[in-house]
Amino acid sequence: MHRRNRTYLVVTFILLAAMWMLAQSGAPAPQTSVPAATPPPAQQAPPAQNPSQPAGQPQQEEPAPAPAPNQPGDTVQVPAQQGQAPSGEENNVYIFKKEVDEVTLHATVVDDHFRPITGLDKNDFTVFEDGKPQKITYFKNEDIPVALGIVIDNSGSMRDKRPAVDAAAIDLVRTSNPQDQVFIVNFSEEYFLDQDYTGSIPKLQDALQRVESRGGTALYDAVVASSDHLKKSGALEKKVLLVVTDGEDNASRETLEQALRRLEEKNGPTIYTIGLLGEEHNKRARRALREMAEDTGGVAFFPKDLSEVNAITSEIAHDIRNQYTIQYKPSIPQSRGGYRTVKVEAQAKGYKKLQVRTRSGYYAGQQQASNDRPSGSQ
Repeated sequence: MHRRNRTYLVVTFILLAAMWMLAQSGAPAPQTSVPAATPPPAQQAPPAQNPSQPAGQPQQEEPAPAPAPNQPGDTVQVPAQQGQAPSGEENNVYIFKKEVDEVTLHATVVDDHFRPITGLDKNDFTVFEDGKPQKITYFKNEDIPVALGIVIDNSGSMRDKRPAVDAAAIDLVRTSNPQDQVFIVNFSEEYFLDQDYTGSIPKLQDALQRVESRGGTALYDAVVASSDHLKKSGALEKKVLLVVTDGEDNASRETLEQALRRLEEKNGPTIYTIGLLGEEHNKRARRALREMAEDTGGVAFFPKDLSEVNAITSEIAHDIRNQYTIQYKPSIPQSRGGYRTVKVEAQAKGYKKLQVRTRSGYYAGQQQASNDRPSGSQ
């Protein structure tokens, strides 16, 4: 009995020693006949709850990451209703080719009796930049949605005029493209964005009624700020401002020349102005409203009384919806900067004389100098 125990101990010691030597040499240890315990499957952590989502509700999928910014020359797909110049169409989606140097013009054509002319084609137009013909890269004549800013004087002298003006502004929206996006700016010595982009008539009516008729008239500041809002926030390529005032600017930090410089940047808005002017404001105010409109391809209106305002806004809506969209790539690179004059001519069979209204020029590149504006155009 004792010998067996000694023998067993010796054998056990030899086996343990052998296993230790194998382990030191890197060889796999002999497997036992008992399978190792299998660890329980890992528990998945519950998804993080969205703070804005009520507890117990199914978790919504995380939005896909935003695509990388497009580079010049990239192909971009956008919905057709965005009103930009498409280079083709696939599956009801317009395909756009981004060309950072291209200039976009929105042009109205009238005959010698000032009747609007539609139905012309690309070959009927010639575009000149600084007097040199340019190649038209895109042409379209269709009613496209616009980003529209309605900018209305809210100074004390406008108190009795606002009901008629507000009603005409709403009628303008009603007769415009149903897909237009509109914002409202009321201004006196300060300007206020009382309604951001919307197509809702009730919201626009509510914004127009937020009237505190007091203070001065910061017309230039309000127009420049509204133009900047169109460039930063407007999703639509075609941009328009309607400006209504009854007096000359007496409160802006911007001068008229500085405001015009800002408005004449490439692909800026078309501006329509309505001046409800008395004799005391006639000369200087008319000049400001006319230059802002004509330099950007719009029209300045000076009604004799309030009863004409509604007909004017209807005319503006018709004008916006019956314009030609023309794009061209300037023969002189935009990087050279400077002010460029623009002129568009149209000739077609059956018409003796056609007049084309569009912006008179633009500032290329990022050049900020105001002295390169052509003399005599101030």
